[in-house]
Parts: sequence; structure tokens; C-alpha cells
Amino acid sequence: MDTNITIALSGNPNAGKTTLFNHLTGARQHVGNYPGITVEQKEGCCLHRGQGLRVVDLPGTYSLTAYSVEELVARDFLVNEKPDVVVDVVDASNLERHLYLGCQFLELGVPLVIALNMIDVAENRGVTIDALTLSERLGVPVIPIVARTGRGVDQLLDAVLAVAATETRQQPAFLRYGSDVDEALSYMMPLIRECNELTALYPERWIGVKLLENDEQIVQKAAVSHPAAAVKLKERCETVTDHLQNTIGVYPEAVIADHRYGYIKSILHQGVVTRKFVADRLYASDKIDKVVTHRFLGPLIMAGVLFALYTFTFSYSKVLVEWLSSFFALINIGVDSLLPDGPLKSLISSGIIAGVGGVLGFVPIIMFMFFGIAVLEDSGYLARVAFMMDRIFHFFGLHGSSVMPFIVSGGIAGGCAVPGVMATRTLRSPKERLATLLTVPFMNCGAKLPVLTLLIGTFFSDHQARYMFLATLAAWFVALCAAKFLRMTVLRGASTPFVMELPPYRFPTLKGLAIHTWERTWQYIKKAGTVILGISILLWAMMTYPGLTHDRAAYFEQQRQQAQQAAVTASEAKELLNKTLQQIKAEEAMEGLRNSLGGRIGIACERVSQYAGIDWRTNIALLGGIAAKEVIISTLGTAYSLGDVNRNNTASLSERLAKDPGWNPVVALAVLVFIMFYAPCFITVICIAKEAGSWKWGAFSMIFNTLFAYSMAVMIYQIGALLYLR
Repeated sequence: MDTNITIALSGNPNAGKTTLFNHLTGARQHVGNYPGITVEQKEGCCLHRGQGLRVVDLPGTYSLTAYSVEELVARDFLVNEKPDVVVDVVDASNLERHLYLGCQFLELGVPLVIALNMIDVAENRGVTIDALTLSERLGVPVIPIVARTGRGVDQLLDAVLAVAATETRQQPAFLRYGSDVDEALSYMMPLIRECNELTALYPERWIGVKLLENDEQIVQKAAVSHPAAAVKLKERCETVTDHLQNTIGVYPEAVIADHRYGYIKSILHQGVVTRKFVADRLYASDKIDKVVTHRFLGPLIMAGVLFALYTFTFSYSKVLVEWLSSFFALINIGVDSLLPDGPLKSLISSGIIAGVGGVLGFVPIIMFMFFGIAVLEDSGYLARVAFMMDRIFHFFGLHGSSVMPFIVSGGIAGGCAVPGVMATRTLRSPKERLATLLTVPFMNCGAKLPVLTLLIGTFFSDHQARYMFLATLAAWFVALCAAKFLRMTVLRGASTPFVMELPPYRFPTLKGLAIHTWERTWQYIKKAGTVILGISILLWAMMTYPGLTHDRAAYFEQQRQQAQQAAVTASEAKELLNKTLQQIKAEEAMEGLRNSLGGRIGIACERVSQYAGIDWRTNIALLGGIAAKEVIISTLGTAYSLGDVNRNNTASLSERLAKDPGWNPVVALAVLVFIMFYAPCFITVICIAKEAGSWKWGAFSMIFNTLFAYSMAVMIYQIGALLYLR
């Protein structure tokens, strides 16, 4: 008999694997031991549709992590022997627990067929399983069978032959394990690629997961393959382990297991399993999910949670923001009194204090926002938000897994578009992936948050939480509409099924929340002290040089001399002189700003931006925002402080904008919308180009987003003008 197709039967103990093996092979089997160990090795053969099949019955295991000899044998056979098809035999009446092993097969990327054994037992218990839907969600054939009677076995073997005949190799599934583990895996990937002997056998991400699980065999193989890389990998694994122990009190293995079960639970929640009889007992997470993910109550609860988050953020951070604003104002007064007028004083006062100080002034808001997000994330609620949003995403032509990149990018304000773009790697469809990575920059990332807070707090201070909530809804709506437009035009195609992990609910620990909040807040502070400081100084230079021409400088000097001469004969000479000199100096500073490189660029752009109510000084800030959105605040601070030289004026940027005649609520709303949706920061553009595989998509993102944002801003400003709201 020709037996050129090898089938490996795997599954949990008592899943009926041996019964299926006996049904397939009958008397055509032999039993021995694997070389050097006492684990039983069973092998046989059968014939189906003229094709000979070699059937290997692997030891019963619960996982592929080599904690036992049986698990090690099963994994080594899959990796070394490379069977043509792996048949995972699962107990249909206990589907969630038994699919855990199948989940690991998907991660390993083996050619897989799932046999839903004991389907009759499940039906007798009132459990109905939609095998077709389950197959679509997992991306592999799922065949209901009853091994002891032979029901469905022929269909199972048909599926086996079809998978064996497929030339395309099964790609490893990409599961997410939470931000801490996923960030560690991203860091580990370049080091793992250096372990050539290891990557020749196993998928790269799977190796990283096993290292985090402290799989002894993989750890040893990594040490042999590349000792230097293995040391760094071990250090990273220890760092993650310590971090998880300090924050939520568990090891990486537990986190990974939780997310695997969440992955499975998400699938089963999507119409795969229905029950005629309600179970007497439900797990606490299931009870909560019945309410939290309810079709009608769920979205209302989600909206309430988000609104509560913004109310908490702005209500409790207000006092700290005012204290910081006063603190930087005092520093500015000190610099003004200690240093003589000149470039150094201007650099420190307008470039550094007004720039970086303006950004750091929003640290309390960032801190409170990150604390709230950490509560939602650590409790497991964020995953439920993603699960519920899937119902909407399919309507807009996106995959349900696109939810997480949107959330990571700032779907709940405070994320970052760079990891959001990178998170699209989990999407299998190239067109869905492109549509997602091109639209995630529309989210309100942590860099936009201070800008939104500034404008909302200045012009809509009575309803800060409400406007911030509406800004979040607007970001989602615009991103989804843009995705729909892309999917109907340049990225036309059908949506693929959704799979999303639902980790169990946990009570966040105070220590864990404190660590997560501080980590993210410190990243913001470091960015303000490095990247933003550098760009602020560069933009200050652009707004200072080349400065006034010799003739104009001489003109203003002449004006000062005339004022001093006139003051000699006037009453109240000192007060009048100071007032006149301040006015001359303000005019000189404003003309110098207009004549600077940045001013010239801003004025040139004003020919277009004026239709959206955006003046030339704001244009300078928006151009700086292409480098990093946080720079918008620092540049506005610099631009408006250069035009105000009153020594006694310690007003914050918010007060300066409120008093400026060029600003009003309509202008603020137009600018706010433009900032929300215009070109992503340059780092995000680079990431888009890298992930999409072409710079044309990075350029497309900048042009498409900016044109859309400009159109929205013009519409808002012009409608406001027509309604006499200016």
C-alpha cells in the first residue's frame, strides 16, 4: 500500500483519540516505544479513496509546552517528522478546554484539521456546535465525528486529503498576549532571528512565547544556537517576569494561558455554541459578560465608562495643572529678571520654558488619563470593548481584529499610532491590514491629547469632559468612514472573519496601576525633555532668525530714541515711556517673527489656511506637528510669547489664545479638527511605509489625511461664519 501521506493524531487524554486511531487502522497497527523512552508509540495505516495513509497516534497531551515527556514527544514528532496533516481530536462536549491544544497547533503553524469527537454527547446535553462557523473563525477544517461509530470519519479523511494536497503552508496564528508580553516579544524578535538553528525548526514568535514560558528545551537550544543572543533573551524574559510579578502577581505562563483561553472564548461567543439548557453555574467572567457585552446594554455601558474616564481625568487633574502653570510662570519671571535682553534670554524664555513647559504642564492630565486606561486594561474591560466594536467594524469593511490597533493608537485617548500601526500585523487580509494602518492615525493619540485639552479647556471650559468624549466619538466615526471609503475604492475586497481574545476579569492591584501609570507618564516626560526639547529649540531658531533687516532694526531703534526724547518734556514721563517702549518692542518682536524663516513659511501657507480660520503663527505650529504632535503646544507657546514682551505678563498659553483677536470658539473648533485628522507624525509615516512595504502608502497617508482634515476645517469655519458665530 502506498503510504506517502502521514497523519498525526493528537489531543487531550480521554478525547477519543485512540478510539479514532483504532477505527482507522483496525488490525493494521503496531505498538512500540519511542527510542530511549518508555512512552508508547502507536502507528498504523489505512486506505481512503485509493490513497494510502500512515496514521501515528501521538501521546495524549494538554499542551505543547515541554513540561512532561509526553508533551516533548508530541512536539518533537511534529517538528522533526513534519507530518502532512495533524488531526486534533477534541471533545465536543468540553470544547473550550480541549481547543487549548488546538490553539497551540495554530501558533506552531502545522497543517491542521480539527475532529469534533463525541458530537452526539454534546447534542444530548443540549449543546449545538456550528462547525462551519468554527472552521471560518479558526481558518482550518472542523469536522464533527463520533469515533466509536464511525459517523463523520469519511468526511474527516476527505478534509485530511484536501489539506495534504494544499501547496500553501499553514501560516502560524498571531495571538496577542497583552501589552507587556507583546512588547517583550517585539523586542525579542531580532535576537531570535540570530538563532538560525532554532528558527529553522520553529516559527520566530512561537520561540519567543516558549522562552517566556521558560520552556527548558527551547532555552537550551537557544543557548547552543547563539549564546550571546540567548543571554539577552534570558535577561528580557526575567525582566518581563519580574514586571508581571510586581504588577499583577502572575508569571508570563499564566498571562499567555489566559489570553489563549480568551482567544477560544471569543470564538465560542460568536454563534459557534448554542445551548438548549442553561447551565446551573457560570463563571464570574461569563456572568459579567452577559451584561457588559450585551447587544444593547454593552454599547451604553461602554459610552458611560468612557465618559466617566474623561470626567475623572479633567475634574481631578485641574488643580495640579493650575499649579504647574503657575510654577512655569514663576520660572519665566525669574529668567526675565536675571538675564538681559538678547538671544539667550529669548531661547530660554520663549524656546524652552514656553515650549517644553507648555507640554509638561499637561503631565497631570496625561497621568490621570493613563491611570484610568490602566484600570480598564488590567481589569480586562478593554478586550470587551474590542469584542463589541467588531459588530460595527464589519459594516465598514474592516476585520474585527482591527479594533485593537485602533484602541492602541488612541481609541481611548492616550495611545500611540506607531504601535497601533505595528499591531495590524495580526490581520491576515492585506487589504484589511492596509485600510487599518492607514486609518489608525485618525485616533486621538497621547501626543494630540494636550493639544485637544488646551483648545477645549480654553474655549469650551464649561463642558470639557463632554467635548473630549465627542472628540473621541468623532475620531472613531471619521476613521471608520475613511476605512469604508478606502475599502470601496483603492482597497476593495470582502471582510474576513473575526477572532479576539477575551482574557478573564481581574481586580487591578494598586501597585500594578501605579507602575503602569508611571511608566507611560515617564515616557511622555522623557519625550518632552528630549525630542520635544530639540524640536522646540529648532523651531525657536526658525522663528527668530534671520530676524529684522538692518534698515528695520534701525527704524525701531530710532522710534525708541524719539520716545525717550519726547518723554523728557511730558508729565508722568517714566510711566509713559515704559508703555511706549513696550509697544515698540512688541511691534519689533512681531515683525521679527514675521520675517523669520518660520514666519515666512507660515505666512505663505496662510494663503490657503485662511479659509479654515488658521493664521500664520498657528501654521508654524502645525508644520512642527508633522515631526511630533506634542510640538504643536510648544510651538504655539513660543510663537505667542515672542509676540508678547510685557515683563509683568505671566499669562499661560491658554490665556494668550483666549485674549488673541484671531482666536474664538469657531476657529478653535476648526483648528482642533484639523489637528485631529491631518498628516501623522513623521515616525508614524515611516512605520506605515515599512509595514505596508512601500513609501507610496506613507505619502498617501500624509496627503490623504491632510486634505481631509483641511476640508473639514474649512467647512466648520465657513459654516460658523455664515451663522455669525465668529
